[in-house]
Amino acid sequence: MTETTATRPGHVGKRPAATGARPRRSGVRPAAVGLPLLGAVITLAAWWLVTSGLQLVHPVSLPPPQAVWQALVAGSDVLLPSLGVTTTMTVVGFLLSAVAGVLIGMALAASRRIERMFAPLLVAVNAVPKIALGPLLVVSVGWGSKPILTMVFLLCFFPIVLSTATGLTTTPNDLAELARSLNASWWQAFRKVRFPAALPQIFVGLKVAMPLAAIGAVIGEFYSDKAGLGYQILQYNGIGDTATAWAAIVLIALMSILLYSALSLVERLALPWVRATTSAR
Repeated sequence: MTETTATRPGHVGKRPAATGARPRRSGVRPAAVGLPLLGAVITLAAWWLVTSGLQLVHPVSLPPPQAVWQALVAGSDVLLPSLGVTTTMTVVGFLLSAVAGVLIGMALAASRRIERMFAPLLVAVNAVPKIALGPLLVVSVGWGSKPILTMVFLLCFFPIVLSTATGLTTTPNDLAELARSLNASWWQAFRKVRFPAALPQIFVGLKVAMPLAAIGAVIGEFYSDKAGLGYQILQYNGIGDTATAWAAIVLIALMSILLYSALSLVERLALPWVRATTSAR
């Protein structure tokens, strides 16, 4: 048997690829769609088993899934427009908190004095129970969209600020040394090195804040005249129609899943190097 070039002693050639390494595949894998669907089926089965099969919960407290589906179909003329209102408030409030949170995080990362001055205040604001501020927001900012957007902002901004400040203050040493060796100015180092290196951490804060934005929008609608899903939950629960109220809750959950998935897609498209430079799970 002839000895191959790659195995000849003293020969320097191309290193063979590791047999255990699995190449990254582009495109949508079947598991990415099938596993979430399987999880949804298991959840619905457990819901049906608790409410209808074993009857462990009274249907007034938690209606079975088939009753919620019937209520969703029957009340779609009210719930779907309300879904549009809640989605708009969630997205607008999230974008406002994202811009403000990134800017505040940049300010905290740029100056240790600013961080020492305002970090305790930010922690204190974040520690206040937001639901207790609902009635006060109506008095302070009035009716309409303002209390809803304010509630979304208050719930979302802190994780974005924290992730931005953390990402900007934990730049890898080799990248920082490279910028210094090239005599880069502060702005050049920030634009070319520090901010791109912080983007994965910033997206972590954004993905934490996205579900909080939906929660903030619903809480804000409890104290607003906007006919969103939060408003409908109060109305239907007040007349004892818990099935339709739960249908609104299901729509909020689906909206949150779609918005979170859209943000994850934006992250994959904006940061293609992250998956190429990190190990696969």
